[in-house]
Amino acid sequence: MTDRKHNIFGVIPTDKVGWRSPSNIALVKYWGKKSGQIPANASLSLSLKESVSETIITFSPAKEKDFKIDFYLDNEIQEQFSKKIKTYLESILHSMPFIAQLDFKIESKNTFPHSAGIASSASGMSAIALCLCDIERKYFDKDSSDEKFFQRASYFARLGSGSAARSIYGGISLWGEVEGIRSSSNKFAINIDKDSDDIYKSFHDSILIVDSSEKKVSSSLGHSLMTNNTYATNRFLQANENIKTILKILKTGDLKSFINIVESEALTLHSMMMTSNPYFILMKPNTISIIEKIWEFRKETDVPVCFTLDAGPNVHILYPDPFEQKVKSFIESELLKFTYNNVVIHDNVGNGPEKIV
Repeated sequence: MTDRKHNIFGVIPTDKVGWRSPSNIALVKYWGKKSGQIPANASLSLSLKESVSETIITFSPAKEKDFKIDFYLDNEIQEQFSKKIKTYLESILHSMPFIAQLDFKIESKNTFPHSAGIASSASGMSAIALCLCDIERKYFDKDSSDEKFFQRASYFARLGSGSAARSIYGGISLWGEVEGIRSSSNKFAINIDKDSDDIYKSFHDSILIVDSSEKKVSSSLGHSLMTNNTYATNRFLQANENIKTILKILKTGDLKSFINIVESEALTLHSMMMTSNPYFILMKPNTISIIEKIWEFRKETDVPVCFTLDAGPNVHILYPDPFEQKVKSFIESELLKFTYNNVVIHDNVGNGPEKIV
């Protein structure tokens, strides 16, 4: 991305911007990175519709030499997040120098519960990146195209949280360089809906909450553990081959092959954690029970339903729209008993971020 030099003293008044941005669920997992938030392998995800972060940034000329950040989550000041976001903003000052001359009040809320197995960093950081790029476009780059705007937002979202790069787009997003995909990049994600069968754009994601406690392993730690993992090199090769295969599958609508890759990717992610040093088992007994029940149900009914997992015990159940009622009835009758307080969050693939202010 090209650095931009702005002399903005007295140009930006007190104002506000706001964006609603989705979480996403990775089908081919990003696990392991290089310096600069560069992924060790390409990843691919579905952006969700209902599981979103809504962020409003109010900004005004800085009152002191050092700019100030106040971050509110659900109307409560979060000192730790304020420091984290300030560090992030300081890291991108060379590209957005106007940041240094503003004070920020960031008000964010999620439509999903904390620790629900939904990536709040992806939705939250993508919403912040969209707001920052909105300020930039409003005052310095009014003629910027939408394509350029969202690409730039994906770039800056990536620097805050790798998976956030994919939340800038609705539908199906690809992040990471892939041979044969000229527009693919390690620095920002791209949308690949136009190259995908419509069946995938109607997918549902029902998230079964097995455990509502805090994550045992942060994403940062998980990625760092790949550095010395004995199986990391083969894993990265596997992921990049799976990307090439699933891109073909998305074009053809081959649900059986889609299921094989998605479930294998989920289990591989967890096997990487079990073979790291230190090692972790992130699944719970009920996670395994749910997976086995899904396998039994799919074998008995031929319903194309599958599971995926993030780095935790909660289970994402993926299925096409025509099978919604059958799968939801199955969840109610067979799977709720394995969840924490019968909590399940029903979502589906969405259209991406939306400007709200």
